[in-house]
Amino acid sequence: EAQLVESGGDTVQPGGSLRLSCVASGFNLMVTDMAWVRQTPLKGSEWVSAIHARDGSTYYFNRVRGRFVVSRDSGKNTMYLQMNDLKPEDTGLYYCAGDGPRGSAVRSEYRYSGQGTQVTVSS
Repeated sequence: EAQLVESGGDTVQPGGSLRLSCVASGFNLMVTDMAWVRQTPLKGSEWVSAIHARDGSTYYFNRVRGRFVVSRDSGKNTMYLQMNDLKPEDTGLYYCAGDGPRGSAVRSEYRYSGQGTQVTVSS
């Protein structure tokens, strides 16, 4: 059975950093287009970032570009999201998803999705 499990969420102060992990089992995320999506209290669901299987190219929501970096580790079948200079508006439940429409923020449109990990940015 295919599964995605996220971890790394926490409560941090503005300007802080976190690294989220997404461990895949039951399928190879290196050959799957993968994404990070967040559910925020104020703006609802937002697509955050993606890494594409074919060439590893990365894409970012304009409000996180320059602060967040997505990457993957083939040996661990894991995707990461390094988040720097966190802002209160980054608060939300972050989940990873795979095999869905590019740029989608709708969980049901992905073949794979995890339960998410909570990120809270507050002073």
